[in-house]
Amino acid sequence: MNELISIELDDCKDKMSKAVAYTEAELTKIRAGKASPSMLDGISVDYYGSATPLSQVANINTTDARTIVIQPWEKSLINAIEKAITDANLGINPQNDGIVIRLNVPPLTEERRRDLVKKVKEETERGRIAIRNIRKDTNESIKKLKNDGASEDEIKTAEGEVQKLTDAFIVKVDKLAELKEKDIMTV
Repeated sequence: MNELISIELDDCKDKMSKAVAYTEAELTKIRAGKASPSMLDGISVDYYGSATPLSQVANINTTDARTIVIQPWEKSLINAIEKAITDANLGINPQNDGIVIRLNVPPLTEERRRDLVKKVKEETERGRIAIRNIRKDTNESIKKLKNDGASEDEIKTAEGEVQKLTDAFIVKVDKLAELKEKDIMTV
């Protein structure tokens, strides 16, 4: 096979792996009823005038399956952290005792579980779309290689390989979604 086509295929595989990893990271942020420090990943705190990720200004731990404890490195930040968590609209009320903030993760209602499953489906669809866009871009790049001496047969074979990669990575995204849905729906 043409060396340029091989490079395009490797690049395609790399990009698709990153799309799956991103989808997995986004699914991790969706809570499944269990307390997890990753639930707070998207939260930023006003730290001396700049938005700083919560994990960089506090120690975040889970003491049990339903409780997250946030211990700020500076006591003056405790109110800013509490406000950031409230503003993030996680559906959890922070409890501030002056030293640490406790988040009690409530058990999910059936309705909330269904909403979270919808969110999972939206996120996995974004992942699938990203993979399909990578397929489209790679196929266009491969077709342009005809000018660089790639034969029609090599291009057709490469497009077949890109489709196989696409199918394999979409299956990975679907498996991630299936696991997350099962996790959410388990009481």
